[in-house]
Amino acid sequence: MTTNVPAITWSNGAPVIPAELDILAGVQADQSSAFGGGLNPSLTTPQGQLAQSQTAIIGDKNSQIAYIANQVNPATASGIWQDGIGQLYFMTRIEASGSVADATCVGAVETVIPQGSIAQDTSGYLWASTAAATIPAGGSVLIQFQCQTTGPIALGIGALSKIYVSVPGWDTISNPAAAALGTDVESRAAFELRRQLSVAANSVNAVQSMYGAILGVPNVIDAYVVDNPTSAAVAFGSTSYSIPAYAVCASVAGGLASTIAQAIWNKKPPGIPMAGNTTASVSDTNYNIPYPTYTITWLTPTSTPVYFAIQIKNIPGLSASIVQLVQNAVIASFTGQDGGLRARIAQSTYAGRYYANIAATDPNCEVISVLMGFSAVGATLTALTFGIDQLPTIAAANIAVTLV
Repeated sequence: MTTNVPAITWSNGAPVIPAELDILAGVQADQSSAFGGGLNPSLTTPQGQLAQSQTAIIGDKNSQIAYIANQVNPATASGIWQDGIGQLYFMTRIEASGSVADATCVGAVETVIPQGSIAQDTSGYLWASTAAATIPAGGSVLIQFQCQTTGPIALGIGALSKIYVSVPGWDTISNPAAAALGTDVESRAAFELRRQLSVAANSVNAVQSMYGAILGVPNVIDAYVVDNPTSAAVAFGSTSYSIPAYAVCASVAGGLASTIAQAIWNKKPPGIPMAGNTTASVSDTNYNIPYPTYTITWLTPTSTPVYFAIQIKNIPGLSASIVQLVQNAVIASFTGQDGGLRARIAQSTYAGRYYANIAATDPNCEVISVLMGFSAVGATLTALTFGIDQLPTIAAANIAVTLV
């Protein structure tokens, strides 16, 4: 049996799908041939309706074949197909992670606040400290806490205010900046980027291998690794963070200190200095007890609020909730919830990143300007570059929307 419906062709192993107009013409030609010719080709006739339905079925099956064929390509694979490719690299998809916030803990000098200490915010969410800390002279210490509920849980300034599990000597807690939002289950694009980095992660003694290993640590929401190969200290990035001679600096947000330390120790070259403000011990269990023990150092970046000053043309018909809609759009762009690039440690974010999402909030929305800064009065820039010691954070209260 022959047919006039064009078949899928293959070019270099890839399927080439015929256009549905060509499929429809082929179906109608088959119908006409089956009934001896003379059929009315109008799509409003019964035979026209059947031809359209059959074309849609064939087109849908062709699309499914193309979809399956594309799943063996790491650049386009998704879902369980991408998970299968990841297994070749001993990778599994990273589960959702909790938001991260810095909190000022006040109490008696020399009080040790253990890793995993629990605090509660005003919405009832529980937050756990990611590293142990000792309250120094002065009576307060800044500690990173991570929300135990995964996903982009917002935390406003001062909302982390209750010690949930008592630690003797620890009196109060409060967060001076909003939280860096957590993430949902690792996206297709993020998984593929990590797969590419995992090629380096399988090696040791390289910045890329350490970076790839850290990104694979559960609950890490961002990281940046750089080394100083010179014989003198260097001032790195927009904040001129000092990295000692021949040292490596890994900036890590989120994740447990003990797990981060293990990931760094597994990949770092032996004997090199490490820069940062956080330490944890790692034991080499390849030997019998007593194990050799090493102190691993890395940088926990400080939550750095970003402020926006946005001007929208005041046009009749704008939604009554336009301010909130614009704030939500900016947060989605800033945190990458829209599927685009998010603001990250030691990276830049540009005003142009936010225009499309803002304009999409309302058919009548016309954006005049988008300016940013590290303070409300300093929101005058069209680009911001974060330091290696800065974790970008955003809150609706930091986004001023003016109708002009």
